[in-house]
Amino acid sequence: MCDFDTQKDADQFLKSQTMSRRHFGAVTAGVSLAMMLPAVANAQDVTESEVMIKTPDGTADCYFVHPSKGASAAVLIWPDIFGLRPAFRAMGKRLAQSGYAVLVVNPFYRGGKAPVLKEGVAFNDPDFQAKIMPLAQALNATTHVTDAKAFVAWLDSQAAVDTKKKIGTTGYCMGGPMVMRTAAALPDRIGAAGIFHGGNGLATKDALSPHLLIPQMKASFLVAVADNDDKQDPTVKETLKAAFAKAGLKNEVEVYVGAQHGWCPPGGGAYNEALAEKAWARMLDIFKPALA
Repeated sequence: MCDFDTQKDADQFLKSQTMSRRHFGAVTAGVSLAMMLPAVANAQDVTESEVMIKTPDGTADCYFVHPSKGASAAVLIWPDIFGLRPAFRAMGKRLAQSGYAVLVVNPFYRGGKAPVLKEGVAFNDPDFQAKIMPLAQALNATTHVTDAKAFVAWLDSQAAVDTKKKIGTTGYCMGGPMVMRTAAALPDRIGAAGIFHGGNGLATKDALSPHLLIPQMKASFLVAVADNDDKQDPTVKETLKAAFAKAGLKNEVEVYVGAQHGWCPPGGGAYNEALAEKAWARMLDIFKPALA
């Protein structure tokens, strides 16, 4: 799950900042978040659809976007604790324009269709606490795996997906542990993974800590760590590096100095375009050979 302490730290940081008109407009006036993201060089034409995917616990509403021609390597995106929303649709579409068949899921489908919250609701808002917290706390290591298997099976049944190629997966905030459990549960399908501000729950002393699953994985990993997550527990990155090295997995674990928890999705107050673009570029660099 998302590291709530560092999210609170981020909220305190944001209170001391002045939100730009660009961010304010995107959050409060519904301006297209896609306009906030730099254009994709040689962008491919894409086809978008809202899809419903059966899982052991119900039916998940998801966003599927892929190049309009041919079959491509697939990427499964696990959103942050604010769930499936325009920011993640924009990121999914952008990744599809780079040549991937992208599925962005609603991790809270057990509680209803996305969006769960209105745009602009903050972590410390009563509406967030009342609606999101129960849904987030209902997710666990078991649901992560059953959902991952259902979503990957659905991707592999799509004509737009090249099943001869490995699948990539990315996760933001609470999506970080989901990425690790996906890679461990489906090692022969998951070839590359990216975790962005995944929080310190990635490596804990708990018996179900995600990092203990690393020996079961075969994927190349990018772990982009928020500065305030690292300051809260600087040992996490070292634990991850050691576990990846012992397993012989290609990995890049880096603290993004100056980046607050939540810096990657556009539209939020923590969004840091320069560092988000750095992380995005590193993801593409890792995905390219691993998903070829």
